[in-house]
Amino acid sequence: MASRMMKTMMDGLGELRFEPTPKRVRAMIGGSPVVDSTRAVLVWEPRRVVPAYAVPTEDVQADLQASDAQGSEAAADTGYSMPDLTHVPVLPPDIPFSVHSTQGRVMDVRTATQERRAVAFELSDPDLSGYLVLDFAGFDEWLEEDEPIVSHPRDPFSRIDMRRSSRAIRIELDGTVLAESERPLIVFETGVPVRYYLPREDVRATLRPTPTRTTCAYKGEASYWAAEVGDRVVDDLAWSYPAPLRDAGDLVDLVCFFDEKVDLVVDGVRRDRPVTPWS
Repeated sequence: MASRMMKTMMDGLGELRFEPTPKRVRAMIGGSPVVDSTRAVLVWEPRRVVPAYAVPTEDVQADLQASDAQGSEAAADTGYSMPDLTHVPVLPPDIPFSVHSTQGRVMDVRTATQERRAVAFELSDPDLSGYLVLDFAGFDEWLEEDEPIVSHPRDPFSRIDMRRSSRAIRIELDGTVLAESERPLIVFETGVPVRYYLPREDVRATLRPTPTRTTCAYKGEASYWAAEVGDRVVDDLAWSYPAPLRDAGDLVDLVCFFDEKVDLVVDGVRRDRPVTPWS
């Protein structure tokens, strides 16, 4: 009997998973390298959907001490529903590193000038004995080879395809048409709803910038827009990438609306709103 690949991958979501990476991985604190490893692995704690770097303890050039700032165990109902992918709550990047779903010991990292508390997690699993999982946000900068990495490590089993299209796209909310376009850039990203990025000229709604910013490991920093819908303003209903990462350059200044919060019509067919952490 044939198996759907995504289901096969997600069947292991409740397990501790890892994959070696051949890349040299470095992390900086205060401009100095604290981690320098050619033996790193990518680690997904159970229910985590993006990986973290883990390195052998000897590849950390700092003092490591057991932390008194203990992490917390992820409860069975912690996380977000993504019913299109799995029946268990997932732990995306906004669930902090301090929430763990496997056994281990929380560690502090101390350099000559700084202390970063609870930014490392010594795994108890025998297959990863001697490895420390590291909090991406707990370090000032990360490099793969000589290229900076933002937000979190990239997943080698995920990909993003961007395709120009002539499909007819209409975005509505409460009966108000917010945008119409026949020249979308469609973004297909593993595990994420298909996203339709539209030229700003094809957006009918009045957009107002908001202070919200998020960072994607694959696309860069996103700026957000509030939209006028009738007599009300809906915050953070859409986003753009004013200066996307090199691999995502085609996205520059295009506008994408949250499918979870608007009504999307593609070639005359109204799509169901997906259920994701952004719902």
